Amino acid sequence: MRISVITAVYNRNAVVGDAVDSVLRQTYRDIDYVIQDGGSTDGTLARIAERKDPRIRLCSERDDGLYDAINRGIARASGEVIGLMHSDDVFASDDVLARVAEALNDPAVDGVYGDLDYVSTGDMSRTIRKWRSGGYAPEKLRRGWMPPHPTLYLRRSVFAAWGAYDTSYRIAADYDAMLRYLVRGGIRLAYVPKVFVRMRVGGESNRSLSKILTKSREDYRAIRANGVGGLRTLALKNLSKIGQFT
Repeated sequence: MRISVITAVYNRNAVVGDAVDSVLRQTYRDIDYVIQDGGSTDGTLARIAERKDPRIRLCSERDDGLYDAINRGIARASGEVIGLMHSDDVFASDDVLARVAEALNDPAVDGVYGDLDYVSTGDMSRTIRKWRSGGYAPEKLRRGWMPPHPTLYLRRSVFAAWGAYDTSYRIAADYDAMLRYLVRGGIRLAYVPKVFVRMRVGGESNRSLSKILTKSREDYRAIRANGVGGLRTLALKNLSKIGQFT
């Protein structure tokens, strides 16, 4: 089973090497590593070029933002299974993709996800927030539940049947896509109770009050569009984060 890992990146010279090394260290070897760069000018491309590995397939071209870049990466991917490694993130251990492949040996499973730790930007050994998602049940969606998107690996057939990311969402296209796959697609997910990803805090959705408000509006739009509730679902989604802080 070939697993495609997609990194969409733009001007992340300081951290992209950590993300790339994290993928290349995986004990699972049948990896197609697709890096979709948005035309970086800060040395990001040089950092990637330093890692000489035949599994890396780099394309650098202008795009229309994160989700457009991810969609381009999906279109280039050759794996039967597709997941993401954001340029600010790293795998929590070297056997994550092995665990993904193990779960997907069950042909009835359409995707797999795990847990996620948010860590300090300056000190990745310091955990700030622990996202322990637990197993999936459809009724959880109305309570604002979602799997941690950076830990989610899906069969290529899911994207083929239900589409990639809706780029009319600038921040919450991942939430919309997951709801679409789960509600309209009725896909079956396997949960592995293991931290898959360590994510630096300070992501795009939390950079400013304006971004937070935009994300809330887009989350609400995704909730309504996919028929999983309304304002109560949005409120519960946000409140669920409080207990994750250490």
